[in-house]
Amino acid sequence: MTAEVMETCLDPVLSRLVTSLKEAESLSGEQDLGFLQTLLESKELNALVNVHSKIAKIGKDDRVAPLLSSSMQVALEVLEQLAPRCHISPLCKEVFHLLQTPHLQSLLFAHDSIAKKDFYPHLPDIPMEVDEDEETIKIVQLVKNNEPLGATIKTDDETGKIVIARIMHGGAADRSGLIHVGDEVIEVNGINVEGKTPGDVLQILQNSEGTITFKLVPSDGKMGQRESKVRVRAHFDYDPESDPYIPCKEAGQAFQRGDILHIVAQDDAFWWQARKEGDRNARAGLIPSRNLQERRIIHERNQMEKNKDPKAENDDFDREMIATYEEVAKLYPRPGVYRPIILIGAPGVGRNELKRRLAARDPEKYRTPVPYTTRPIRTGEVPGREYIFIPRDKMEADIQAGKFIEHGEYKGHLYGTSAESVRSIVNAGCVCILSPHYQAIKALRTPQLKPFIIHVKPPTFEQLKETREAAHARSTFDETNSRGFSDEELQDMIKSAEKINFLYGHFFDDEIVNDDLATAFEALVQLAQKSECEPLWAPATWVQ
Repeated sequence: MTAEVMETCLDPVLSRLVTSLKEAESLSGEQDLGFLQTLLESKELNALVNVHSKIAKIGKDDRVAPLLSSSMQVALEVLEQLAPRCHISPLCKEVFHLLQTPHLQSLLFAHDSIAKKDFYPHLPDIPMEVDEDEETIKIVQLVKNNEPLGATIKTDDETGKIVIARIMHGGAADRSGLIHVGDEVIEVNGINVEGKTPGDVLQILQNSEGTITFKLVPSDGKMGQRESKVRVRAHFDYDPESDPYIPCKEAGQAFQRGDILHIVAQDDAFWWQARKEGDRNARAGLIPSRNLQERRIIHERNQMEKNKDPKAENDDFDREMIATYEEVAKLYPRPGVYRPIILIGAPGVGRNELKRRLAARDPEKYRTPVPYTTRPIRTGEVPGREYIFIPRDKMEADIQAGKFIEHGEYKGHLYGTSAESVRSIVNAGCVCILSPHYQAIKALRTPQLKPFIIHVKPPTFEQLKETREAAHARSTFDETNSRGFSDEELQDMIKSAEKINFLYGHFFDDEIVNDDLATAFEALVQLAQKSECEPLWAPATWVQ
């Protein structure tokens, strides 16, 4: 009796399905169809089908056809009209609150959905030509560990869709080989991302643990990313945490000036992908491109120029130099050909004494070029030993011709070091040692000479004063060398070293802090041996 009543209440379509199932069960003897029969006979499913059938008839019967499909919009417009009148009329206030109740708004929303027939499934158009091998939707699962996923997203300017902007080399997404630049993100862990911002999607990822599931529409181009072989030396410090413009701080790569970076991708105009040289297993991170960093430096300089005190000292700033990155390669030592050693430092820091000691250690190997001068020869001097004496007009002509790597005038006489004298020492199979003025760096740092440049730095003021007094060092600013360094001279030495480091620090291969002369000399000997025996990073143009 109960079964008969239930059967008479079934929807006609569902009733026919149940009958068909019973016939199939009797023919096949299968008992596994019972679950499906129970589902079709359930009150819940029949009630849903009944509601759907009635809704589907709306529009066909003029008596129940909807007058409009925008009742929610109308309600919002009414609310705007009622808002200014609520404090005047109690009735307006009551209607104003009534229209904002969730139940009424849900009712209006359901009305509009039925009027627009949004309850019908929407299937995409069948493509005219379908490639059987073409992948239309792909589901990718990645395990989220402590490392970032290694991908950034953006909103496509044309479509407004969320797409994969870049894949970080070596990251989880890159290692999977399943996610590509340009892939459209549809869902993340079952959450539809349509209409969401990249920030919204990032929040979803940050709140997710364990396995993360992406539903993606593959991009047209699936070309794999090939790592470039470019290495650069960084000429500035970078911390992505303090960079407000980086697309994703977690994807950033921090570094310090002097670090060697492997640039694995340069396809983005503003953000390169890089990893520190030697970190083969590390994922690549985002760093500002050369173009972006140059813009930042120019902007900072312009701001400094605006805020500069007109009475401040005019620094001899190399305006043409914008130090960002320098492409480098390994320079391997060649037998019998040694790189000149250039000691750069502030006046009085001790670089000349270090040069003298290194030359005295092995006079046959370490040599210094004989300087040129226009002053008259003095008693006891031998031409070519202390100085090479030359007429002033001749030396001025050679200076104009660029034959001197450095030159200056003292008490009306010219002094200088010729480039040819440096080359002759190198060609003789010896190590040329120089301690020129820091402004000579650019003239010496050439592919022909390939110098190894060392910055000799002073220690802190307290250490500098203590060590110079203990060594009874004589002031190099006193022509008679009859007194020690004054506190002002020591402060100027430190200030000058900071200036040299700021202007030319990106040219230095290494540095020595001369807090103790014996210790500093041992460090110099080790660096000299290093330049002779080890392959070292140098400008790429020196290797080509």
